[in-house]
Amino acid sequence: MSALAQTKISTLDLAPIRDDGGPEQALHNSLALARHVERLGFTRFWVAEHHNMDGIASSATAVLLGYLAAGTTTIRVGSGGVMLPNHAPLVIAEQFGTLATLYPGRIDLGLGRAPGADQFTAHALRRERSGSADDFPRDVEELQGYLGPRTPNQRVIAMPGTGTNVPIWLLGSSLFSAQLAGEKGLPYAFASHFAPRYMHEAIRVYRNHFKPSAVLDEPYVMLGVPLVAADSDEQADYLATSAYQRILALIRGHSLVQKPPVKSMQGLWLPHEKEAVASFFGMAVVGGPEKVRARLEVLLEQTGADELIFTCDLYEFADRLRAFEIVAQVRAG
Repeated sequence: MSALAQTKISTLDLAPIRDDGGPEQALHNSLALARHVERLGFTRFWVAEHHNMDGIASSATAVLLGYLAAGTTTIRVGSGGVMLPNHAPLVIAEQFGTLATLYPGRIDLGLGRAPGADQFTAHALRRERSGSADDFPRDVEELQGYLGPRTPNQRVIAMPGTGTNVPIWLLGSSLFSAQLAGEKGLPYAFASHFAPRYMHEAIRVYRNHFKPSAVLDEPYVMLGVPLVAADSDEQADYLATSAYQRILALIRGHSLVQKPPVKSMQGLWLPHEKEAVASFFGMAVVGGPEKVRARLEVLLEQTGADELIFTCDLYEFADRLRAFEIVAQVRAG
């Protein structure tokens, strides 16, 4: 059996908003996609917390997860992730404790240490809270305490939450969370879907610092992978221009609503912008079935990843559904 056939596959969704649509359509599409990949045998469906971005509808992450969990039956749903500096750990424990109580055995809590927003939005989220990325290790420990077994002298409990032991993942695009995840014996997800530069180093740091815990005996690595799979290489290259336009807009500080694909990006970006987009998509899998298979096999050979989580921001929803079908077919051989 190939490495790809043995590797778990999952989906990370940003509930993208089209230029001719709105958040309602995006959220309904998110559920339809979750049901689709559930039927295809994907392991989990995660959504990410982003704020003040007009092209992303997943800002109220825990609320959206309740909608997704209610509309599916077996797939794990979770955050990829909750940006912990934006929240009091107790609030997150109560939210995810509630989800885990309603949907036992199906909820994941992925945590990031970045605010996921600009400084003005971060201030609006926190108000008088002094939360920062520097507090992250302490906040993770506090959150673990709320979700773990209640202790005799515990003065503050999460209800629901206490005793639910919601699985916690640490997410990162640098080396900090890799080391912390290793030292705490937690599963680690690297954001190679937008920051591939430190991927190999982060995996090495995580595995080198890993200490067995009540959660894991051995390291567990998940990698984010941008996906543009289509029935031919040419079609995939065409569809990928929607994703390129979106990252170009992010670089320029423009609207992030999805735009339809174009025949050529020539004239839409400057040379340095083209390089920046290419760097962002350094781990992208773009192509027809055979190219997708070859790319994924090389990635697994180079990293030994335990799980791949795919992002797929294609303009037409039918093309997104097809992309995930191709990945499932390629994995099945």
